[in-house]
Amino acid sequence: MGTETERVKKRAPTLYAIIAIKLLKGLLFVTLAIVAYTLSDNDLPADYKNLLRQLRFNPERKFWADLAVQIGQLTEAKLLWAAAGTLVYSLFSLVEGVGLMFRVRWAGWMAIGESAFFIPIEIYELVRRTVPDRPHPGHTVMVLGILVINIVIVWYLFQNRGRLFRHHHRD
Repeated sequence: MGTETERVKKRAPTLYAIIAIKLLKGLLFVTLAIVAYTLSDNDLPADYKNLLRQLRFNPERKFWADLAVQIGQLTEAKLLWAAAGTLVYSLFSLVEGVGLMFRVRWAGWMAIGESAFFIPIEIYELVRRTVPDRPHPGHTVMVLGILVINIVIVWYLFQNRGRLFRHHHRD
């Protein structure tokens, strides 16, 4: 029959999904940080126009033209700060994921805190984007999905914190 520790560690498929989400999110943001750093000294407006041309998108459309204006306002310093911030944020997710893998109590609380932190922001985004003059159905579905995931993470980890992160003494 196995020990209590083995039994506890075997049955946690939701925890494994949360670990995968945290690690994938961390790796995604590390990649974004590297890309931002790599692009920081490029001529971004020219690169953007070339990308649109290669993808055969019409650069005259309002969405692409507005995005071009925003890209034109990016400076090397702003991009480097964004890369550094993104890298730091990615480390939170990676540390949470690894900590959850080893079932350390502080990682559970860190994941609960980080996920709970974004819930009001996501609710605000949903309310702000669903007003009649600013509909963005794709964005709304994405934010709603992230909100649901964060609520599930907070609820699951909080409800199961004793079972998942039980302190084990060595004899």
